[in-house]
Amino acid sequence: MRLLKRGNWSRRDVLKQSGILSAALAAAPVSASAALLTGEPGAMPVNTGTATENLYTKIGVRPLINARGTFTIITGSQSLPEVKQAMFEASHHYVHLDELMPAVGAEIASHMGAPSAIVTVGCEAAIALATVACICGTDPELSQSLPYKKKRSQVIIPKHSRNPYDFGVRMSGPEIVEVESDDELRSKINEKTAMIYILSGPRAFEEPLSIKTICAIAKEKGIPVFVDAAAEEPLVPNIHLAAGATFVAYSGGKCMRGPQTAGVLLGPKDLCAAAFWNAAPHHNWGRALKVGKEEAMGMLAAVRAWYKRDHEAEQHQWLEWDKYIAETVKGIPTVTTEIRMPSADLSNRAPTLQIRWDGAKVGITGTELVEKLDKGTPRILVDGGRGRRPEMMESSIGIMPYMMQPGDYKTVADTIAKYLRNPGHYDNPPVYTGPLANLAGSWNATINYSRGVGLQQLELSQDGDALSGTQKGEVYNSQLKGKVVADHATLSGTMQVSGTEVPYTFTGVVAGNTFAGDVKLGEYGTATFKAVRA
Repeated sequence: MRLLKRGNWSRRDVLKQSGILSAALAAAPVSASAALLTGEPGAMPVNTGTATENLYTKIGVRPLINARGTFTIITGSQSLPEVKQAMFEASHHYVHLDELMPAVGAEIASHMGAPSAIVTVGCEAAIALATVACICGTDPELSQSLPYKKKRSQVIIPKHSRNPYDFGVRMSGPEIVEVESDDELRSKINEKTAMIYILSGPRAFEEPLSIKTICAIAKEKGIPVFVDAAAEEPLVPNIHLAAGATFVAYSGGKCMRGPQTAGVLLGPKDLCAAAFWNAAPHHNWGRALKVGKEEAMGMLAAVRAWYKRDHEAEQHQWLEWDKYIAETVKGIPTVTTEIRMPSADLSNRAPTLQIRWDGAKVGITGTELVEKLDKGTPRILVDGGRGRRPEMMESSIGIMPYMMQPGDYKTVADTIAKYLRNPGHYDNPPVYTGPLANLAGSWNATINYSRGVGLQQLELSQDGDALSGTQKGEVYNSQLKGKVVADHATLSGTMQVSGTEVPYTFTGVVAGNTFAGDVKLGEYGTATFKAVRA
């Protein structure tokens, strides 16, 4: 089609050109985007990407084979075909969310054996919304005044249940009250107590302050109990509701293989309704926690599928994949394998494979193999990675088949075997020589984060090449251990913060009264530091 030349366009030219475009669209095959213009239904989208060329590689992102597990940072699980279909179909219609959520929740609750349910944007959002529902209910004044004013301003968490995900409780600003015994729990419950939070797992059933004990005490006092069962299999009858829990929440993007940004909150009708009332699309505390129609219908599809899936057959399939990988690496010098069958834990239930070897004889350590698999093509992420040269050459990696796709096991097996048989060359880290630096004393440390500067104080003692001491942060403190080799030093400590911990590993060079280098912060990234002797 010939294009009009640029110049002075009249209204008639524009209308004429529009007519040409309309005629061309009418004659062309209907595409997904053209369907929006013509009103014609589009075909179901088809995945046109390959392992080496796809929508991710086109923007410089390298997809991976997941032999590690349902970790959010590597996008959890892959949604089921039924979920993809439901989300696609849901996108073709407008609905009223105040009508959709009760309808979706009612069917989910019927499948999962609960009084009521809502879909949330992940399990963390379910924690946050349940907390707020217990703090303010559906009182708009109390919701609008959050997090500054609360009638019920405390949430009790057993010390054994503190974890990084209880941030969902802390988001609305309640005081966290830790307890370690049933007597302490009874004494700490008062008119300010909004809720009790418990992290599920085998330990929560075995502890003296177990889920059942907590629920019994909470029932006496009329306090709601929330059980965080994020990665667990949702059994029916629900074991947590049967133990007396008020709420139970699950991740949608783990074993249920629903939308990665979805979760399910189970509980009483009034409290589930209050949780949704505090969330989007309503202009309350949780307005940011928006569940779209696609996620709601995708989560419903995942729940429907969960109770139809042959879970015994899935376990058998994963076991066969482990056996294939083990057989493929068999015969490589010093390599041994062990398959560990699922325990009583309902989270991440799958047989896992451990591969062990002598890094000195094979020529590669577990940490080096993990890095090689991550940087290689195909890119593979595995569980763990043990072994460090030159002092700890006994090596291992773990394989979690839980989220591998059909055929991945062969790629994983062949790639690991190839690298173990032909590892390439690795040098031992450099050995520093020279007089031993003295770090004993007080140091004022400036830490340059990627955004922001932290001021800390390091109080160090030295015994030969061994270092020990304390790290005084801006809010938290930790104990430090380390080592000096010539003018190089390494110090490691772990700050116990609310619900989790932040690791600090200082590695740097000492020059007189200055100690400077890099800081590794685990999942929190890296930074640089400069410490000056006080």
